Amino acid sequence: MAGNGSSDLIDPSIFEYLKAHGEEELEVGDKLHHITSALNRHISTCQGFLSRIHSTPSSKLLPLLKQVEEDGIKPEIESVGELAQFASNYPYYKYNNRWSRSIQNVVGTILLTGWLGGLGTESRPGELGRLLTIEEVGQLLKVPVNLKDRDAFHITIEEYILALTDITEELSRLAMNSVTLGDIDLTVRISSFIKDLFAGFQLLNLKNDIVRKRVDAVKYHVKKVEDVIYDLSLRNLIPKHEPSS
Repeated sequence: MAGNGSSDLIDPSIFEYLKAHGEEELEVGDKLHHITSALNRHISTCQGFLSRIHSTPSSKLLPLLKQVEEDGIKPEIESVGELAQFASNYPYYKYNNRWSRSIQNVVGTILLTGWLGGLGTESRPGELGRLLTIEEVGQLLKVPVNLKDRDAFHITIEEYILALTDITEELSRLAMNSVTLGDIDLTVRISSFIKDLFAGFQLLNLKNDIVRKRVDAVKYHVKKVEDVIYDLSLRNLIPKHEPSS
């Protein structure tokens, strides 16, 4: 029979270990929440600036893109740097779900800004229609991409692809608004780009269900813009490019 109800069968250190690690996880979670909250505020600011592209002709985009870079993307880069430094102290796949959507949004703002002609450098000036690679995005954010050799913060291929689907949706909206602004040439360029992008997606072997569904949805954005192009063609509003001699 048991004496005073205590037992020597369970080592008290087991619960001391669980308590200590539980408290550490709470502290890590609180710190990540603080960092990602600040990052999400910068993302919202950047997206707010970018929303103005829908009422700005492409010929007047440069000042807006400079503001996006200075007041939107630079603060994002600083927050991502803080996140990367802290998160790399802990197992990546244990916590990455806490910031993955935010990183996807950051990459989306960078890709959209780059496509519109922003984020140029001396060696490679910005140009309309330029799609930044995942490596270029990583260089801009000063973080590694698609890491396989160590457990640290990085940008994943899936985050990059999901960001591409985001900008496809945004560009399809811009294509229609550009017609209203009389910028038919931009609508045509967007149509060509998202069709090429969708064709590229078809070459990928997508195993993640979320990524596959988001990529499948791109065809609706393509169809939406194709309908706009068809309507413009019927009205003979598509710019005719003279063949080179």
